[in-house]
Amino acid sequence: MTDHDRDKQSANDDSRSDVDDAGTNSEATDANQDPGFVAPDVVETPGDEWAEIDVSDTEADRIARRRDREFNTFRERLTDADQFKVEQSVFDDATFAAIYKLVQDGHIAAFGGPISTGKEANVYEARGTDAADVAVKIYRINASDFQQMRSYLEGDPRFDGLGQDKKAIVLAWTQKEFANLRRAMRAGVRVPEPIAVERNALVMELVGLVEERARRLAEVDIENPQTAYEVVQEYMQRLYSAGLIHGDLSEYNMIIHSGELVVIDLGQAVTVHHPNAEMFLRRDCENVAAFFSRQGIETDPEALIETVTEPDPDPSGTLTQPEHSVQTTDDNS
Repeated sequence: MTDHDRDKQSANDDSRSDVDDAGTNSEATDANQDPGFVAPDVVETPGDEWAEIDVSDTEADRIARRRDREFNTFRERLTDADQFKVEQSVFDDATFAAIYKLVQDGHIAAFGGPISTGKEANVYEARGTDAADVAVKIYRINASDFQQMRSYLEGDPRFDGLGQDKKAIVLAWTQKEFANLRRAMRAGVRVPEPIAVERNALVMELVGLVEERARRLAEVDIENPQTAYEVVQEYMQRLYSAGLIHGDLSEYNMIIHSGELVVIDLGQAVTVHHPNAEMFLRRDCENVAAFFSRQGIETDPEALIETVTEPDPDPSGTLTQPEHSVQTTDDNS
């Protein structure tokens, strides 16, 4: 991080709600533990070695039910903050409790306003306890695209038995994104680093600063599209080698910051053995090929599929990250 970036971060301090009253827990907690994988040697199909995701009540649910004085004070401070006046639709008591628990566990020191809002989730700026900015993604329990979520969940071994319980689906989806980010990182794919997960709240690296945000690939003019295409192709191959398919990859789910291409929104990523894996992979390849074809690159979706699937799925994720800088005409990218 440059001195300029630190100065920018310091300027944001006044816009965040101080949450020190929640206290901290000096002991390591489960919030930043991988809900992810069991040993690869105990499964028959590489890519499916996922531990069952637990959607039972968390400590945040218990905090919300108790509603002790300390939690109520914390909740009132966030509720009264100017940046949350129009954001209350996302924050039920259990969501406030999830943020409270993340503060107690030492993952959040100050909470800021929204970076982006969507039908399924809002993303907020926050200050981590190591003085670095982080992003907090909060999924809505009553997500409007609930049925679309199910198309990604059905057939995934991590979600067997969830049924039609909306709360269980959303909590599992949040843990799924955390686990997918962890796996992608291990495979050498540049993604926002996952930090912690609690109930329907996911804490992760904030790529760029709020004032100089990372730009979506669709928003920038790429000076070296061939290099960008090669990076995306390699990322897709690495994901597949680690047993994952993004499932919604396009120029809108990749961002550029300081010459670095970053893949985002891995909540819907599926294992290579998902019953719809082939369909999701083909759609990803068609989207990527179409975008780079518009950039003047000769692409072929079928050839891209062949390249991506060339290695056998390997859950170890031992590949290293490619060293390619994607150049744009926007200095803030």
